[in-house]
Amino acid sequence: MELQVSNSPFNEEQTKLLNQLLPTLTGAQASWLSGYLTALQGTGGIALAAQPQTGAPSAAIPAKEATILFGSQTGNCSGLAKKLSKKLSEQGVNVTLSSMSDFKPANLKKVRNLLIVVSTHGEGEPPDNAISFHEFLLGKRAPKLEGVSFSVLALGDTSYEFFCQTGKDFDQRLEELGGTRIVPRVDCDVDFDEAAAGWIDDVVRKLSEGSAQASAAASLAGTALTETESEYSRTNPFHAEILENINLNGRGSDRETRHLEISLEGSGLQYEPGDSLGIYPENHPQLVDDLIEAMGWNPEESITVNKQGDLLALRKALLQHYEITVLTKPLIKQFAELTSNPGLQELVEPGHEQELKQYIEERDLLDLVQDYQLKGIPAASFASVLRKLPARLYSISSSPKATPDEVHITVRAVQYEAHGRDRYGVCSTQLAERLQPGDTLPVYIQHNPNFKLPADPGAPVIMIGPGTGVAPFRAFLSEREETGAEGKTWLFYGDQHFATDFLYQIEWQRWLKDGVLTRMDVAFSRDTDQKVYVQHRMLEKSRELYEWLQEGAYVYVCGDEKKMAHDVHATLAAILEKEGGLSQEEAADYLHRMQQEKRYQRDVY
Repeated sequence: MELQVSNSPFNEEQTKLLNQLLPTLTGAQASWLSGYLTALQGTGGIALAAQPQTGAPSAAIPAKEATILFGSQTGNCSGLAKKLSKKLSEQGVNVTLSSMSDFKPANLKKVRNLLIVVSTHGEGEPPDNAISFHEFLLGKRAPKLEGVSFSVLALGDTSYEFFCQTGKDFDQRLEELGGTRIVPRVDCDVDFDEAAAGWIDDVVRKLSEGSAQASAAASLAGTALTETESEYSRTNPFHAEILENINLNGRGSDRETRHLEISLEGSGLQYEPGDSLGIYPENHPQLVDDLIEAMGWNPEESITVNKQGDLLALRKALLQHYEITVLTKPLIKQFAELTSNPGLQELVEPGHEQELKQYIEERDLLDLVQDYQLKGIPAASFASVLRKLPARLYSISSSPKATPDEVHITVRAVQYEAHGRDRYGVCSTQLAERLQPGDTLPVYIQHNPNFKLPADPGAPVIMIGPGTGVAPFRAFLSEREETGAEGKTWLFYGDQHFATDFLYQIEWQRWLKDGVLTRMDVAFSRDTDQKVYVQHRMLEKSRELYEWLQEGAYVYVCGDEKKMAHDVHATLAAILEKEGGLSQEEAADYLHRMQQEKRYQRDVY
């Protein structure tokens, strides 16, 4: 049956569209559409046309608004902010989503509902893309924010002294400026999924209360997005097969750096150069067995490992589920309460902070139970205070354009002696010693929008990555080779010895020959009487490097955050002062502007 304009409330154009659509619907589709429209009308989700005799159109009820700002170093906060944005949009809230570096502080006074999702980097510092907003909000120019409602989700790691400090800074300052909390701040440890989901649900429920504006378009767009995403994620990792596992160091090196090639075939997982691969590792079997023996447990005893009540044999749970190699202040406090051990209780008392900090350094759970004679605690009680074994993130060293359905990583095996025992990096040692081609690993892709090649393929690129920090630059150059990018490139690379530690040497040489890599400067610190690092090579080439910066070069730094990244940053500032004649303050402003323009990006850990 065809609709006629004369006997329907629709105009000619609407009637034409309906006559095109209705004959194509199945019975189920027609029924669903009828129910959908009824539900929307019942909730005020859409404003249906008023009856002609009323003479006045019905007024649309305005939607609530929210501004979500995220500060993220590795991409976790960015991902959570997007999830929050999607859920709020589906509830009819008009959302503005922005990284802190892209948000204009002058617009803060216009915000009514402010949602902060931020991590803490290093020793209580904001991530790179939150530095400027953090400085503004905590500075004298921050405006009064009476009438502003806010909430903060903070990500951190309890093994660091200043746990979630950036989130705490924002939360306290927003209150000082007159803001009112929508829901209390939530501080998340490395296993943040459940706590973050709870905060998101609370925020969405509060902001959608009384909202009469459903967002059908946002819901449908969200559905379309979900259909194109992989089913595998941080909470549902893909068990990927290892294709290659090669030691990159030469004979005689005191280092072992593994190059792994891993299959993503059938996963639907996609990545870009600059992203990271998350791996859920297993603890060292010897450490697990020693811990079980020290505590006098039965390795086959079943224990509950999560809130869903799932059971695992104790040994398997300690291998795969619990973190046993890192001691934290909250964990020591929990054991002090659990055991009433006088020595532990004294260690966590006020005034013993430095002693506690020194004890935690390079010790693990086996040390704790032996040093404080904790044998006798039931396995279930002991495990109840442990945190989940977190994934390890490794910068991806491949381009999907060059190696489809594969992902490559570059991992240095961590092994050292401390307090009379050998210590092992959890994931790196597993990869180096206990995994062969054909074995599988639980993995996911950690997207990092803060470490990406410039959109302009002609822009100059400077890459600074000693040791395994060179991994993403192998991905960058592979990508540029495949896309034919013509901008010039410069790599600063360093390690200990030229003969044994020159990672991917043949590939760099080929790219230099083919013009994909324009120039390369290397520093091998143990080959000379005086140690030479990448920052020394930068200073030696300060004039040329400054000229590249003046030409609009993008600078990328990857590797150790505590020393290397700070030294490189100081070196860049020194070059600006020397070659550009800038003062210290002007050089700092120059680098700050580069960060704002995304011309200075860091992937540091």
